[in-house]
Amino acid sequence: MDLTPYLESLAADLAAAAAPGGPETARAAEMLSQSLAASARLAMLEALSDAAAEITTRLPDSSVEVRLRGREADLVVSTTAAEPEAAPVPPAADGDLTRLTLRMPESLKAHVEQSAAAESISVNAWLVRAVTAAVQRPAGPPPGRGGKRITGFAQA
Repeated sequence: MDLTPYLESLAADLAAAAAPGGPETARAAEMLSQSLAASARLAMLEALSDAAAEITTRLPDSSVEVRLRGREADLVVSTTAAEPEAAPVPPAADGDLTRLTLRMPESLKAHVEQSAAAESISVNAWLVRAVTAAVQRPAGPPPGRGGKRITGFAQA
């Protein structure tokens, strides 16, 4: 998807809005649109990425990614076999998504990337699915613990 037509449309709208202000205002609008082109492109890419992430959360066995090739953005849909324990993320009441900065050891990051690549999904989609599965697990003792507790004392 070439984003240039959208940027050109934005510049044309800015020029049209500035035209009644005279030649100086029109020149200022032109300079402003040229300097904002990179920021506007980045904002459009963020909107596409957020849309892809939201669509991914609503698809039970597919993921949508935004891939950049030069100055073009490609939307790629990947289908994966759904795992029984990995339910789709329930949409938030207001439908908004949020960004989260996650810090992890490099070795864990490498394992996450390998797991996501093995399932042909993005790291973000893989992490969303893993977190969803973790929060939807029934409450109980952590894995590996019996959940039985004995209290009291013993005499030898």
